Formats: sequence, C-alpha cells, structure tokens
Amino acid sequence: MNNFTRSGILFVVSAPSGTGKTTLCTNVRQTPDLVYSVSCTTRPQRPGEKDGVDYFFMGKSDFEKKMKTGDMLEFADVYGHYYGTPKGPVLEHLAAGRDVLLDIDVQGARQIRGSKDPKIQEALADIFIMPPDLEELRRRLEGRGTESSQQIAKRIQAADAEMAEWKSYRYTILSSSMEEDLIKFRAIIRAERYLSRRLDLHHG
Repeated sequence: MNNFTRSGILFVVSAPSGTGKTTLCTNVRQTPDLVYSVSCTTRPQRPGEKDGVDYFFMGKSDFEKKMKTGDMLEFADVYGHYYGTPKGPVLEHLAAGRDVLLDIDVQGARQIRGSKDPKIQEALADIFIMPPDLEELRRRLEGRGTESSQQIAKRIQAADAEMAEWKSYRYTILSSSMEEDLIKFRAIIRAERYLSRRLDLHHG
C-alpha cells in the first residue's frame, strides 16, 4: 500500500474591490478541508462581531510587539488601525496538512511573497482575481449602491493600481460570473493539491 500525505497549502487571494472576492471566499470556505485565516486588528469591535470569528481584537502595543518579533505574516496600517495575519496559527495548520485561505490586498500578498520563512514559501499559492475592465468594475460598485461617486472614483483608482500587480501572482482568474469564478478557483485548489512536490510517499 502506498500512502501519500502532504503539507498544507497557503492560498492567498487578492482582488480589487467590487470583484466579488468576499463572496467567492465565502463560497470556497464551505469546503471542509480549507481553513480560513482570521486577521488580527486593533480597531474597536463592532456590534455583532465575534472575537476570533470576524477578527482577533487586540491592543495596539500587543500588535506592535508581534510585528517586532516577526509574528505577523503581513500587516497594514489602515486609517490608524492595524490589520494583520498572525503567523503561528497559519504555520500550525500547514504543518498538520490543512490548507489555509487568506483574503488580503496586494500589499499584504507582497509581504507574504517576501517572507523569509521557507515553510511559507513552499506552501504559497497566490491568486489574483482580475475584473473584466474598470468600466465593469464601476458598474458593479454603482450597482451595490453603498458608496458615493467620490468613494467609487477612489476605489477605481486603487483598482487600476492593483490590477497592474497581476503578473506577480502565480494564478490569475479572469472574473466573469460568480459560478464561473468559483469553478476556476476550485480548479486551482485541486491542481495545487496534486503537485508532486507537495506529496510525500509512505510505503505501507
């Protein structure tokens, strides 16, 4: 009997706002063999949010300590609050052969790509979701009806800069319908799981 085992894969997903990334990740999260990485933040907890489910809420000094000791896989300062991914839980899941899904922006993905940790480098499979074009993105954002035209213009500008980063990612999904995107996303997950270099063979 030949038994194969493998270490976990770190799936990092980035996409400009309005690409439907959150919905996509929520759908993929239904897959039982995928762990969604919960971020840490120093911003105050909002009503209805659960600590450890939506975010790990922590104090600024604790967060800064983790940054200094290299315990954050990636982090960003957003309007005076820190957001980041704790490295420990991610490494634990990967070592146990569990795949981890991380939903972060292009800056966060760049930090992970630059990680000096060989285990992170081995596990990494990053995916960029490319909107059809900026006009389509504008239509989607306007369709949401949640932002002012000024905010939408800002997001479009940010999206334009983010879309220039697609070449840095191992995979690029050209976004179409949610169903199509999900099929493509799952195909990438399957392919990564069958990579020979990820498998270890044990002769029983």
